[in-house]
Amino acid sequence: MPFETANAGTDDDDLTALVGSRLCHDLISPIGAIGNGVELLSMTHDTPGPEVELIAQSVAAANARVKFFRVAFGRAGAEQQLGEAEVAGMLGELSAQSRLDYEWKVPGDAPRAEVKLAFLAMLCLETALPFGGTLRALPCGDGWMITARSEKARPNREVFAVLDGAQMELTPARVQFAILPREASRQGRRLDWSVDTDGGTIAF
Repeated sequence: MPFETANAGTDDDDLTALVGSRLCHDLISPIGAIGNGVELLSMTHDTPGPEVELIAQSVAAANARVKFFRVAFGRAGAEQQLGEAEVAGMLGELSAQSRLDYEWKVPGDAPRAEVKLAFLAMLCLETALPFGGTLRALPCGDGWMITARSEKARPNREVFAVLDGAQMELTPARVQFAILPREASRQGRRLDWSVDTDGGTIAF
């Protein structure tokens, strides 16, 4: 997929998204090459050792996460669309390498910009599920609803309050809480969220 372009007047949010696109674009090829190398090693051994299996699992996990991050943090063109099968496949790969199950229940093609919001919402809700659970994207009227469910949810309300504009110092692992409301505002969307002991919901 070609890079998005920017001019000298690009704002900070666009530059951040372009950096995300660049990093993911440059990482996906070497990760794929490592995966191909592991596959060749497996073919030359009747029974691949645990070392090869561990590398294969790590490569698959890295590949799935980079694809996800490319949508969540990369730049989304105004006319770009993502197909249902493509997004569901992406999340299926992520689920296979994670303690979480990611479900895509949105039929048909969707604007990449809106999928970006959904993925950022999933990243926020992931933090409420430290022991595993299910993340699900659903259509909701003219908008979207992202839900998180687990029997052992541990949401941090103070962090989620950042979605409403609350100020707090965020770690790199929580940068999505700062990016999501800014991206939603750019798209003219209002965020609604709630969390409880069963998980949480983000709607836009």
